[in-house]
Amino acid sequence: MRKRSIQIVVLLSLVVPVAMRAQPDPAKIYKTNCVLCHSADGSGDSASGKALHAKDLRSEEVQKQSDAALIEVITKGKGKMPAFGAKIAPDDVTKLVAYIRQLPKK
Repeated sequence: MRKRSIQIVVLLSLVVPVAMRAQPDPAKIYKTNCVLCHSADGSGDSASGKALHAKDLRSEEVQKQSDAALIEVITKGKGKMPAFGAKIAPDDVTKLVAYIRQLPKK
């Protein structure tokens, strides 16, 4: 019976399209990793953000940077911002950049 269950799980994993599998929510990634310093709205007005002079992610300075530049900062860190490359998967970093691009519109 157990062997049969494993076969069904394997078969379903091959049949269910990747798009239908659970995808990490970029808002959750942001909340988990970024809110402490950059605030929920991206302003950087949190106590930690003020102390560390965190960038306002909605600012023109940040928003005019290329996706590649933002990905590099998130992945490798910059200044007082730590690197998140070991904590956040590359695909999720790309989703996070798209989320950051939407902050000025919220």
